[in-house]
Amino acid sequence: MQQSTALIWSYLNILTKKRYDVLLQQYNSLDGALESLSPEMLRALGCKEETMMTALNRLDDLQNASDYEQELARRGITLISIEDAAYPTMLRTIPDPPIFLYYKGSLEILNQPCIGCVGRREMSEYGKRVVAEFIPAFVRAGMVTVSGLALGIDTEVARETLHAGGKTVAIVGHGLADIYPSSNRPLVKQIIESGGLILSEYPLDMPGDKYTFPARNRIIAGLSSGTIVLEAGEGSGSLITADLALEYGRDVFAVPGQIFDPGYAGSHRFISQAKAKLVSEPQEVLNDLGIVSFATEGKKTARTFNDAHEQALYTMLTTMPQSVSDLVERAQLDAAVITAKLTMLELSGAAKNTGNGLWVRL
Repeated sequence: MQQSTALIWSYLNILTKKRYDVLLQQYNSLDGALESLSPEMLRALGCKEETMMTALNRLDDLQNASDYEQELARRGITLISIEDAAYPTMLRTIPDPPIFLYYKGSLEILNQPCIGCVGRREMSEYGKRVVAEFIPAFVRAGMVTVSGLALGIDTEVARETLHAGGKTVAIVGHGLADIYPSSNRPLVKQIIESGGLILSEYPLDMPGDKYTFPARNRIIAGLSSGTIVLEAGEGSGSLITADLALEYGRDVFAVPGQIFDPGYAGSHRFISQAKAKLVSEPQEVLNDLGIVSFATEGKKTARTFNDAHEQALYTMLTTMPQSVSDLVERAQLDAAVITAKLTMLELSGAAKNTGNGLWVRL
């Protein structure tokens, strides 16, 4: 699709993966669909009247895409679409990936193993100690932390990652014209300057609301090989991310707290329902994710991958045998690509052919 087309559709902020697929089927491309944009089209896509009017008003306000493109460039923000090669492979494999992503910083760090780190805003001293215990170990193992930049655990994860010399990804539930909470503006600057990344699916001027913040949780889960719940009370929004990670076939971990602490009631429920594995030390997480560490001058290094497709395929493998056809369906890649990547994983000791075309993760 042309960049001007991507700019306009992203600015309208109405395309879900389902609507995107419908437009491709009917018009072959978003370029062709844009030429036929009308109230009738939006109604056919299932847009409510209020959504339709908002989108058409935004289209009138945009004037031309080049002005918007220049504003993004002035702020150092890049827009990519799901059709671009740079779009994160791990995110592409979930059922409901965002069609557009706005980012600032290094997108390349998403090719490294990522761990989603979530928790409550009302962080306790114990929760802070948990973050201080787990995050530096993840950084030493070469992992990139991913969180939502909210107050509490999210903010502490980002700070602890930077303090440990690592890289972190902040997924926000609003446009990148501003940062919420405002107290984290200096932190975002530090994240970017340290080689990290801030990411949003929303147009530049989009404010956050009760829908956008939960929606960003699927990006946290989708980018990550696994998600760890560091502190969560009953009803905590962080449990939405954990549920999504389970839905996407990713590993979920939870750190326990005191049984009398309501701030850990959500974590304990997830553990008791076998939705999350109880972990008391970071090495348990690294072992389960297949992050093989080697002692080198007192430091640990992580398993490395040749490319994002290989990393994504490794994440999809489990200890339960899967066929190539199963993996083709999940990864949405050609069988030839899957077979080649499986061979590379087997040569590196990361996967094994158990016979009859079935594969497991080691």
